[in-house]
Amino acid sequence: MTPSETRAIVSLSLLAAFVDGEKHERERAEIKRIAEGLSQADGMNLPTLYQDVLMKRVSLASVAGELKSTESKQLAYEMAVCVCDADGTQSDAERMFLADVRSSLGLDASAAQFSQQAEEIAAAVPAAAAGTATAVAPVAAAAPSPDSAELDKSILNASILNGALELLPETLSTMAIIPLQMKLVYRIGKAYGYELDSGHVKDFLATVGVGLTSQYLEQAGRKLLGGLLGRMGGGLLRGLGNQAVSSGMSFASTYALGHVAKRYYAGGRTLSAQMLKETFSGVVQEGKSLQTQYLPAIQEKARTLDAGKVLSLVRGA
Repeated sequence: MTPSETRAIVSLSLLAAFVDGEKHERERAEIKRIAEGLSQADGMNLPTLYQDVLMKRVSLASVAGELKSTESKQLAYEMAVCVCDADGTQSDAERMFLADVRSSLGLDASAAQFSQQAEEIAAAVPAAAAGTATAVAPVAAAAPSPDSAELDKSILNASILNGALELLPETLSTMAIIPLQMKLVYRIGKAYGYELDSGHVKDFLATVGVGLTSQYLEQAGRKLLGGLLGRMGGGLLRGLGNQAVSSGMSFASTYALGHVAKRYYAGGRTLSAQMLKETFSGVVQEGKSLQTQYLPAIQEKARTLDAGKVLSLVRGA
């Protein structure tokens, strides 16, 4: 893939991130940080890319003109779809934008099918977390104390799984990481007697510093710039070592989300927003240090995953 095609794919992803105009300033700041980081990581001169997109100096037509190969067009569209679905199912504005992208790139009906698959993953949250309010209702006045060791084991397993998903070359695999993290928080809250809805889980992630759209951009951007996205078959196994750092971020963020959620709900939700963020930051560093220890397990898990079953994986987790 040429540098201009890589730039175009990142640009289209940013266009998708802002198409609905409803991003919180906190999320905008994270997206800006990630866009600048991706620019530096690939050695491209993109210091103004974020502002160009935000100020509408970049258009869909100009981006489409930079994408020459069928593969780059397909990948650009898939990433745009996943960005739109990262924080929930698509809005009307996002659906219209993606239809324009398909038309501009000359993609066939299979592209629309990909969008439907992404929508299904975005909607695959716990049944009890399907609402949009942010209230948290106790499940029972005297919920039994959960098995702490079992919760730790489930957090580790979820971290290994998400680290493995980031090693897979398909964009849908990367997208599955976010709903799996949300389900982990949901299960931990429920274990401590709290029935969480999707709004509360999203707020919890945002409070500790995990923006949904920005996290997807960071995950997918690392894969894109690392040359993993779009690789198939044996290419995955040959590239496992090269993606160790990439998978470490998903491992660490999932590990931190799980343990911070455990402390938060075990303590009756008494930690302040600042304490949550500081605690999360510290546990992320702990997760990064553990990633090397569990890298063989992450790689082995990646070898056993079937990207075609990502949706069932999310539903069943």
